[in-house]
Amino acid sequence: MWINNIIDRIRLPFRKEKELFSALYEILGFYPHNIEYYRQALMHKSIGKRNDKGKPLNNERLEFLGDAILDAAVGHIVYRHYEGKREGFLTNTRSKLVSRETLGKLASEMGLSQLILSAGHSNSHNSYVGGNAFEALVGAIYLDRGYDTCMWFWEHRVLGKYINLDKVAFKEVNFKSKLLEWSQKNKVRMEYRMLKQKKDDNGSPIFSFQVLLEGVEGEKGSGYSKKEAQQLASKDTLQKLKCEPQFIDAIFKAKSDRTKMEEEPMMLVPDPEKEQEDFIISEVSGERSEVREIIKPKREPEKKSLTSHPSPLTSEEEFDLSDITHKEKSREDIIAEAEAAAFAEE
Repeated sequence: MWINNIIDRIRLPFRKEKELFSALYEILGFYPHNIEYYRQALMHKSIGKRNDKGKPLNNERLEFLGDAILDAAVGHIVYRHYEGKREGFLTNTRSKLVSRETLGKLASEMGLSQLILSAGHSNSHNSYVGGNAFEALVGAIYLDRGYDTCMWFWEHRVLGKYINLDKVAFKEVNFKSKLLEWSQKNKVRMEYRMLKQKKDDNGSPIFSFQVLLEGVEGEKGSGYSKKEAQQLASKDTLQKLKCEPQFIDAIFKAKSDRTKMEEEPMMLVPDPEKEQEDFIISEVSGERSEVREIIKPKREPEKKSLTSHPSPLTSEEEFDLSDITHKEKSREDIIAEAEAAAFAEE
């Protein structure tokens, strides 16, 4: 009995190794030479594993390498496939193919997400974990079999089977519309500032724009049309919003400062009520005089109304005493109050 238990414990690692080889073959289309590269590509940092020297053992370094290899390999394929297309088109197509969202979907569709070793993460619905693992897998392929195999993997195992290259290349993603939608949803002011306009060696115009969100500088973009330049600037700004929390903090701080300033009363604007009180005769010689203020719009068409947008009063033409009516006084009362006011001014 104890001999059978020992045999089962020996067989278990081999069985798991065989299962991993088989699963990788289904994804890659070939068997690995060095399985350790691929094993590490599937280790998320959350598992906290370390090597014999105490250093973290996860897929972050392979992810870095795979990201660079993917840019080169996919750029090579796009360049070769779309002969004569301009740099902007090629860059845009490559960016869509190697975006984190695209790689995350590929990882899920190919079954790679189910192989990732992590602590408490739902890999099937996390495009970042899956996308990062896909990049790490490409890094492992490069170390295990070289650049040509990376090209072969992308062309024969990805394109055609999971991705229609032409459909992706010519699909218009309106990044400007997406950024505008985000701005309106969050009530953030957005504008595009033209930085420069020049011509290339062939005489074609080139435009450069920068996104401003609440006055905070976003990313820049250049293209052969204003639309292309704004699209590229919008795309990079959206990426910055996703990856840089401090950028979002700066935008909402600027928004808060703006809205606070708009809500505060303008202290330098004169108070119409106070200006009127200067013309109202109140207490004279200890006697209280009741006065009722009735502000009426002027009937004369040639005169301006005081009922809207009050402005500083600088002359008698801007404020007419006929606008104020009060209780009728006797001639003697008026003379006495006028004399009292005259002596008070001295």
